[in-house]
Amino acid sequence: MKFLFIVQGEGRGHFTQAITLEDMLLRNGHEVVEVLVGKSSSRTLPGFFNRSIQAPVKRFTSPNFLPTTENKRANLKKSFVYNLIRTPEYFRSMCYIDQRIKETGAEVVINFYELLTGLTYALFRPSVPYVCVGHQYLFLHKNFEFPRKSMIQLSILRFFTRLTSLRANRRLALSFHKMNPDRAEGITVVPPLLRREVAAIQPEQGNYIHGYMVNSGFADSVEAFHVLHPEVPMHFFWDKQDVDEVIKVDATLSFHQIDDVKFLNRMAGCRAYASTAGFESICEAMYLGKPVLMVPAHIEQDCNAYDAYRSGAGIIGESFDLESLLRFAGTYVPNKEFIRWARSSERQIIGELERLIDQQSVITVPTLTNYFPI
Repeated sequence: MKFLFIVQGEGRGHFTQAITLEDMLLRNGHEVVEVLVGKSSSRTLPGFFNRSIQAPVKRFTSPNFLPTTENKRANLKKSFVYNLIRTPEYFRSMCYIDQRIKETGAEVVINFYELLTGLTYALFRPSVPYVCVGHQYLFLHKNFEFPRKSMIQLSILRFFTRLTSLRANRRLALSFHKMNPDRAEGITVVPPLLRREVAAIQPEQGNYIHGYMVNSGFADSVEAFHVLHPEVPMHFFWDKQDVDEVIKVDATLSFHQIDDVKFLNRMAGCRAYASTAGFESICEAMYLGKPVLMVPAHIEQDCNAYDAYRSGAGIIGESFDLESLLRFAGTYVPNKEFIRWARSSERQIIGELERLIDQQSVITVPTLTNYFPI
């Protein structure tokens, strides 16, 4: 079968999920004909994605969240106005998505939480079936437990998630743990999409803190900790634009541009991991037995962090309070059940996609008894 991927281009999680699923599909005899990636002025396409993905990559302009002036959490009001002004441009992107679905000959579309995919299916009604993949689809599950946050923001998050999956044939909700399907919402709960490199790498107990921040404004709190504890080695990754690949503050603190090979190697050898609570990197840390400090940058990551906390991944903070992370690391016990769950990912996800394909290919042939009584 021929698949077309549509990927929301914020952070690294959706990119690594797309790379992993393409690898799984190719191993099982399928083809990814093209990958469409949402872009904006504040997003750059990571080099590791272009190096790792095998299908041709094309880009389109897509909505995104703008950070506060401190470049930490998302500014919802500012983001709303910014995206509203660009509505005509987004409509052209939807026309482009509809065109690519038709011209690539794709038989199934996989949407990695891109808003314009859902809107394209609502407006243009492409005949090609599509499946939505992401941890965010758990937010529509009747049994998902939310953190105690603003009900307005949680309602907006659920509404946004629903918009990304309008008219979807199925929602595959990536999860830290097993859950029953939610038939009413078309949700099947599946393990995370972890790359084969994660399973292949040998974790070690190092002496440094490894980290990732989706918004570079969090660097201030990292540097503040470093001033008080210069003896603690730290390697943090970010996607800050127009800076060198590596900024070495001194012998024990470095900031790195996101590079997936380097990122994973640092993860495998670290003492503990600090992150802005993206789902994918938390899963990698859990699989490799690394304690995690989660510092959410927006409401979606608040939900990720709370779900991960309940699954034993680590602790939640308002800032990069790395002292609390080091204290937690001393008592952390890895979740062995999560490792077993994650290892079943390929079997379960490919099985779900192939069942959908089988359902779509079934042609019901009417018998004569439908028309002539016997």
